[in-house]
Amino acid sequence: MDRQVLCGANYYEQKFYLNPAYEVLPQQIKDELKIMCVLFVQEVSGIIILEFNDRGDLNIVVTAKDSDMYFDEIGSEVKIRQLRKEKAELFAQLEAYYKATEE
Repeated sequence: MDRQVLCGANYYEQKFYLNPAYEVLPQQIKDELKIMCVLFVQEVSGIIILEFNDRGDLNIVVTAKDSDMYFDEIGSEVKIRQLRKEKAELFAQLEAYYKATEE
């Protein structure tokens, strides 16, 4: 397995997705992930996906439709750097959880 999706939000469909495998996470963490992803797509448009790679690192993947005139690519990159800084502890905890449960 090369990657496993944790969660994501889709601006176009106005939906949030949490992988059912992570329903066991504390409600506070699930809420924080939802708020973070939904606010991200509300601000820059597109689709955000948080996924673990094969080493257990949490990656933030952002895509947008070619026809999306509202997608802010530069704003997206700035926002990702901001999230990595502000949510560093949360991301580290999620990575540790993933690595512990995948062994």
